[in-house]
Amino acid sequence: MSWIRSKMWLVVAGAAATAGTGCMGLLTPIPVQPWVAERMNEKYTSSAEDKTPIMPPLQDGKPAPLCEDAPSDVEILRVMPRVPRGVPYVAEQFRDDVVFVKNRLVDKIDPPRFFPLIGLAQLHHCHWECVVYYTETKQSDYPFPLYVKKRRVEVIYIDKDHLHLYVGQNVDQQRQTLMEMSKY
Repeated sequence: MSWIRSKMWLVVAGAAATAGTGCMGLLTPIPVQPWVAERMNEKYTSSAEDKTPIMPPLQDGKPAPLCEDAPSDVEILRVMPRVPRGVPYVAEQFRDDVVFVKNRLVDKIDPPRFFPLIGLAQLHHCHWECVVYYTETKQSDYPFPLYVKKRRVEVIYIDKDHLHLYVGQNVDQQRQTLMEMSKY
């Protein structure tokens, strides 16, 4: 029992000592730079975006699907070169007034071939040209304030290829495979 009292006395004395100095001890907040959250987000985001999706087979008698899913603005910004970080309140660089223009360049389907771990499939090529218009702002506050704004244009090419399973010319087999893939 005396052992517990002595340990308790140490805990109370330590808490009183840190409270008296105005310091919170272990509960002191630690400042974190804003880029730490961005870096952690990049590190731990799912890499499913980089995988080629496998779509249901193409059906005979119906028109071939088009590449209608243009790259999102987030995908385009991820591919763009990073703005170099400056020293806060001394020299910084920003992108303002960002406008995205997306153009489909290629939309074609290859003949069926064998892909390991997938089987017979057709590769659907979807190539996009993304033009990004933005205003580059360079700001310096030390030793004297300076703002430089320039209109910039970046052209980025993105491939959004995907596979369509190929089950042959049998319409019943195509319908059955489509039902199996879409019921979940």
